[in-house]
Amino acid sequence: MKLESAIRNTSGSPDAVVNALPLPVVVVASDGKIVDANVAAEAFFEVSVPVLKRHSLRELIPFGSPLLSLVDQVREHGGAVNEYRVDLSTPRNPGEHIVDLYVAPLNERAGHVVVMLQERTIADKMDRQLTHRGAARSVSALAAMLAHEIKNPLSGIRGAAQLLEQSASDDDRSLTRLICDEADRIVKLVDRMEVFADERPIEREPVNIHAVLEHVKRLAQSGFARHIRFLEEYDPSLPPVLANRDQLVQVFLNLVKNAAEAIGENAIDGEIQMTTAFRPGVRLTLPGSRSRVSLPMEFCIKDNGPGVPTDLLPHLFDPFVTTKASGSGLGLALVAKIIGDHGGIIECESQTRHTVFRILLPMYAGNGAQARTGARETAMEAQTI
Repeated sequence: MKLESAIRNTSGSPDAVVNALPLPVVVVASDGKIVDANVAAEAFFEVSVPVLKRHSLRELIPFGSPLLSLVDQVREHGGAVNEYRVDLSTPRNPGEHIVDLYVAPLNERAGHVVVMLQERTIADKMDRQLTHRGAARSVSALAAMLAHEIKNPLSGIRGAAQLLEQSASDDDRSLTRLICDEADRIVKLVDRMEVFADERPIEREPVNIHAVLEHVKRLAQSGFARHIRFLEEYDPSLPPVLANRDQLVQVFLNLVKNAAEAIGENAIDGEIQMTTAFRPGVRLTLPGSRSRVSLPMEFCIKDNGPGVPTDLLPHLFDPFVTTKASGSGLGLALVAKIIGDHGGIIECESQTRHTVFRILLPMYAGNGAQARTGARETAMEAQTI
């Protein structure tokens, strides 16, 4: 059914119907000017409708975008067309904006075209998150093998080096000391990887996420992030999270430490922002299950550092991937495993001076909280349909 037909068959006013749509919709005149848009389009382009109406479609999208040829095609042939996975990211509209396009003629107004956008970003991120979980499971098997096959020989190598050290000359003693130090370093690396092989059930309880974030902030400000300004933007009405408190502290401390290291010690305007929010409507179907898990609890760590290299971003949570010269590349892989074990997802969006690590988790539904939070989610979703 075409958009204009859906509007005619609805008892509400056309403006109310279009504004209720969660997808960005713009109307483009025959001269390329935008003549109307809905609320979702305001959020997508990050400007108000009056400002959108002062621009042509060409000014809001990348140079040579396929969308322009689709609009021309619709005007010429009079039929609706679709195009999938089109990048609409521009300096005016920064960030990753991969969208599916639906373009149709507005029959009541000659030469006018309706353009509807559907972002692919969330779905693609969830697909990548499932890949991260698979990578973490691969590391689990590798860690179990390493613990058995490497640590035992290393203890023998270290013991032999200590025996040689007793009768070695001063020059040779430095070499035996080097052997011991390197053996210890490898053991520590294997110990870190053994965490991935821990398949024991997580001990969980209702956790106040704001108490966790405040604890992490105090730890950071007393040490590695004492030179950085912290901003908090919390939703005080959030219900508890069913989680392991110590593991959540480990997750957020890792993310904050990475943000502080990205900003650097010499930055005079370093800033880390910690936010919490309730985001209804995000659901994930897990492999091997027909049920869909709601992930309305959103927690973000944002920094104004230089950002993550574009070629590294899709693999950021894979084991042994790191931007640090002395890093092992296991920190974010462990973060992804912990969040996955809690039934959530984590993703990263990055550009210069704006990097966001976003965690989505299910909410705690015990002791009567299910009815209260479920009613809240239903009410908030009712405002968006």
